[in-house]
Amino acid sequence: MGREVCLAVASAPDLDLVALVDPGHDGDLIEGLRVESDVASLVPAEVEVVVDFSVADAVRANLSFYASEGLHAVVGTTGLGDAELDAAAVLFSESSANAVVAANFAIGAVLLMRFCEIAAPHMDGVEIIELHHDAKRDAPSGTARQTAAAIASARHAASSPPWPADPTTELVVAGARGGEGAGGIRIHSVRLPGLVAHEEVIFGALGQSLTIRHDSYDRRSFMPGVLLAVRAVAERPGLTVGLEPLLGV
Repeated sequence: MGREVCLAVASAPDLDLVALVDPGHDGDLIEGLRVESDVASLVPAEVEVVVDFSVADAVRANLSFYASEGLHAVVGTTGLGDAELDAAAVLFSESSANAVVAANFAIGAVLLMRFCEIAAPHMDGVEIIELHHDAKRDAPSGTARQTAAAIASARHAASSPPWPADPTTELVVAGARGGEGAGGIRIHSVRLPGLVAHEEVIFGALGQSLTIRHDSYDRRSFMPGVLLAVRAVAERPGLTVGLEPLLGV
């Protein structure tokens, strides 16, 4: 993802790629720039916006650095909980810089979540299947958790009745029914070579079903959303969570 972001920024006529950081690849060259090992190198490079797709443990420390140094941040790392997002909101409310944090930068995935919110009050049940490459560390994905939360919130806002109770009484294989997300929504995680990022949300009702699916076949699918956030972050005070406010959905 980091390499794809570099290529996308370098190719954009209104943006300049000026610094690269990756502790595991110090000294490599990308787009003619040396890869540094420390985020402190961003300051002398006069970076205005940082795009951070590192792991959650690194982002927790990095966000504090970005806020203290006045660097706008676009963060695509999953694994940040509500408490950590609340802490980030405080950091950037007190900073001259702003931040955009999104679980998924594919515009189609954001639209999937919005369509699920529309469907949620009108259906009688739902389950989520998320499918990712075999190197993904967390399960379920941040997008799946966010989708479940959005569906549960939409049901609550519409004063819809609770989902029917799960009729399963015998689990022949432990975990066969998946994990429980927000609102008790079942989430199933698949990890396989050859996949990139995919999500399928299946709603059920009397005599019918509704399936909403999004597929990212290439990491370039995330780049329009990343560039959208890079261009918008300076004008969005404090912390913005998700691409929805940037897309107006």
